[in-house]
Amino acid sequence: MRLEKVSLRSEIESLARTLGERALAHAAVCATAESCTAGGAAWAVTSVAGSSAWFDRGFVTYTNASKVEMLGVSQATLAAHGAVSVQTAAEMALGVLAHAPLATVAASITGIAGPGGAVPGKPVGTVCFGFARRTASGAPVVETVVEHFSGDRELVRLQSVRRALQGLIAAVSAKAPD
Repeated sequence: MRLEKVSLRSEIESLARTLGERALAHAAVCATAESCTAGGAAWAVTSVAGSSAWFDRGFVTYTNASKVEMLGVSQATLAAHGAVSVQTAAEMALGVLAHAPLATVAASITGIAGPGGAVPGKPVGTVCFGFARRTASGAPVVETVVEHFSGDRELVRLQSVRRALQGLIAAVSAKAPD
């Protein structure tokens, strides 16, 4: 497992550099909202020298209250679907764009890193992602993904950061529909 974590960290560094290159090439500005990774994606991105040219901010919204207060996630969504849901991930990503006006693409991460926290239908390792981007007209579009990662808490978090960076790269590179 140690070798896997080292490999993941190296891949994350590479993905962060690739994200920066793509963001600069597409004049994109990225931002994040993170729960179970507690700022890990933002840390990875800002480890790249010059990232201030293409990364605006990261929101760490670990509690439901912070998701509501900082990102405008609906209490009704949290009550109906829970914090670990594609609905919440979508609202988090859209909330980033609403609260970070410079951002053109956003990623959100909300999940169960473990070792506890599992609920029926949502085992440890369940992580939901939202990837939002502004279209040419300025209207946002959002896509969501659910992943089921294995491993200990650190491994789940590293895999989540990797997946968020992969999704940001895709969002930056995508031609947004109007």
